[in-house]
Amino acid sequence: MTRITTRPCPFRESEMLRQGGIHPVLARLFAARGLTDPKDLSSELSALILPSGLLHIDAAAVFLADAIAAGKRMVIVADYDCDGATACATALRGLRAMGADVDFIVPNRFEYGYGLTPEIVALTAREKSPDIILTVDNGIASIDGVEEAKRRGIEVVVTDHHLPGDRLPDARVIVNPNQPACGFPSKNLAGVGVVFYVLLALRAELRRRGVFDAQTQPKLDSLLDLVALGTVADVVKLDSNNRILVAQGLKRMRAGRMHAGVAALFRVAGRQARCATPFDLGFALGPRLNAAGRLEDMSLGIECLITDDEGRAWALAQQLNEINLKRREIEAEMQDTALLHLDDFQPSQSSTISVFDESWHQGVIGIVASRLKEKFYRPTITFAPAGDGWIKGSGRSIAGFHMRDALDLVSKRAPSLIDKFGGHAMAAGLSIRAEAFDAFAQAFETVGQAWLTEQQLERVIETDGPLEDAYFTTQFIELMDGIVWGQGFAPPVFCDEFRVISQRILKDKHLKLLLERNGARYDAIWFGRTDALGDRARVAFRLDANEYNGTTRVQLMVEHAEPA
Repeated sequence: MTRITTRPCPFRESEMLRQGGIHPVLARLFAARGLTDPKDLSSELSALILPSGLLHIDAAAVFLADAIAAGKRMVIVADYDCDGATACATALRGLRAMGADVDFIVPNRFEYGYGLTPEIVALTAREKSPDIILTVDNGIASIDGVEEAKRRGIEVVVTDHHLPGDRLPDARVIVNPNQPACGFPSKNLAGVGVVFYVLLALRAELRRRGVFDAQTQPKLDSLLDLVALGTVADVVKLDSNNRILVAQGLKRMRAGRMHAGVAALFRVAGRQARCATPFDLGFALGPRLNAAGRLEDMSLGIECLITDDEGRAWALAQQLNEINLKRREIEAEMQDTALLHLDDFQPSQSSTISVFDESWHQGVIGIVASRLKEKFYRPTITFAPAGDGWIKGSGRSIAGFHMRDALDLVSKRAPSLIDKFGGHAMAAGLSIRAEAFDAFAQAFETVGQAWLTEQQLERVIETDGPLEDAYFTTQFIELMDGIVWGQGFAPPVFCDEFRVISQRILKDKHLKLLLERNGARYDAIWFGRTDALGDRARVAFRLDANEYNGTTRVQLMVEHAEPA
């Protein structure tokens, strides 16, 4: 079931924003999203929270500055998703600019799994013989890996944003806004955001030591295109601090000041960097980078982001594009299989979904989990074989159901069921024995039934209510495009009653509509929908500027509609 609701909007706050000079509709949208102070809207770098608020960041800066001075060899161990790739490229570029001897290694997800495992430490020692390992976007759960590094005389600096377990690894320094006792006001930094902050603190330390002055220091703002890409692609909450990082990255992209690999990804995705949006980063660039880590080896993605050679960047971007096409094919097949498995699935009787198939590809299960979650609106975990009788699961959740905590509860109730698990509220991963699948599915369902109410299992489309006639314009769309919307700062969706003048089916799968309200007519499209609407409908919609034959017109993108 899906229902449309309207976000409450505190009148006093919206009025204050309006009087502070903000457009009346934007004032209403911002107030409904919890913004009260116009300065929270600043996208200037000077408004960033200072690095000093991150626990141990000064210790990390001193340690890294000493290591650079002593000519120590560092190796970055990255995660194999888009946040990990951008964090790795950011760390590599930033550290090299500050004089570090640094290289990187990325675990192949099929051979080594996630994070700094003892196996990865052994591999890194063998291939790169580092003095120091720096983790980006992983490491907070790597207790054994850090022990193995120490046993080999390698010091470890952990930079991560994932939620810690009960024990922290015994690393030399840990920087993670989510570790206990860290008072950093934004807990929502992505992995790439954390490592960007570490670079800021390191640069300040090198200035204090007289290595650089304000004129000679490396320009770290040149890394913001990478920071923005990783932050949006990792779907962390875009709080005011993350919005600054993303806005600044987008500003650089639009001005053509981005790294060769980012420019090549825009080109291969057929998107215009000069009007880059968070949507481009999350749905066009991010998936092409992620595909490498899903199907092959993420070092392709990282190479694309660290090369300054435009020809090489373009060749790598084309390779990433090919891999992404292959990923889409595999995903489509897996989705068909999943729907066969769920043929007799009764949403009314289940709070969760767990599916496993022998033929599945473990690099793509996360996306399939996402799609099934969208379709059935249930917390979903999909499993694929991982060799030697093990299967690997990737979970995606719905609002109000904390996926990592749910796995934690399952493992506390049945200690032998789950081998390893980790993640966030909305996404998590785990491995179990193949023969334990049914027992796990049952245990997970038990948690789902205990935690989820019937109301939470209803899909709710939150809207911002009606939009005044005067604002159905391309000018208003341009104004909205200037704001960074995304996870936790939802893009505006309006809702109103319309008369349905005409409707037809487009390409067998989309509903093309002509809608009328107050004497004005609007083109509209509802993607993925073929059932007709009645004469009058209550429509939840986004505004879109549709360019056709050189003229730009407003069209409504329908999110949902119900009989009025």
